[in-house]
Amino acid sequence: MTDTIHDEPHDAKIGEKLNWLRAGVLGANDGIVSVAAVAVGVAGATTLIGPIVTASTAALVGGAISMALGEYVSVSSQRDTEKALIEKERRELAEMPEEELAELTELYRQRGLSDETAHRVAVELTEHDALAAHLEVELGINQNDLTNPWHAALSSAIAFTLGALLPLLAILLPPPEWRVPTTFVAVLVALAVTGTVSAALGGAGRVRASLRLVIGGALALAATWVIGVLLGTTVL
Repeated sequence: MTDTIHDEPHDAKIGEKLNWLRAGVLGANDGIVSVAAVAVGVAGATTLIGPIVTASTAALVGGAISMALGEYVSVSSQRDTEKALIEKERRELAEMPEEELAELTELYRQRGLSDETAHRVAVELTEHDALAAHLEVELGINQNDLTNPWHAALSSAIAFTLGALLPLLAILLPPPEWRVPTTFVAVLVALAVTGTVSAALGGAGRVRASLRLVIGGALALAATWVIGVLLGTTVL
């Protein structure tokens, strides 16, 4: 019994870690689909390897930077909000400690503790670290572990780049007549895998999640390939 208990995960940040992992999978999906769509579109217009490499590489670099910038801005805004909430809570604790203690007691009471136990827990936590207690219970914030925008930006850029390398290699390695079919197959298989992983992390249905990604990716590739063929016929 004791061994079973010790083997159980008790990491309070496990949900956040899963969210980061799921975000990495989604970033890889973006890299796979967006770069594959560009590569297939250009390959539909021309068999010359130069334009395909140029367009695909530009899509990879631009997409990675865009993902990193978007994540940096988003997480920076979240971090600024968290800091503002921390300062607000610190100010309230200094200006009206009794009201804050009563608020903390009520929060624990709402979690199922008796009046006496809730008050005792609130008092002991307040004596130990009032700010940390209020941030955790009221806001779910750990002041020593705020989100880092640079980490988020770097993670997004890496995830996008890793995902984008698959279609880039798939379009470049085969002979001209096999470039588009190979890319289609490689991308759809990769989307099926990442869809399954993402669904497993989120506890959702794996088949449905994979089908959504595969169908969406197939439509994107088909659309850009048709556009490339049409433009290549009429313009080039």
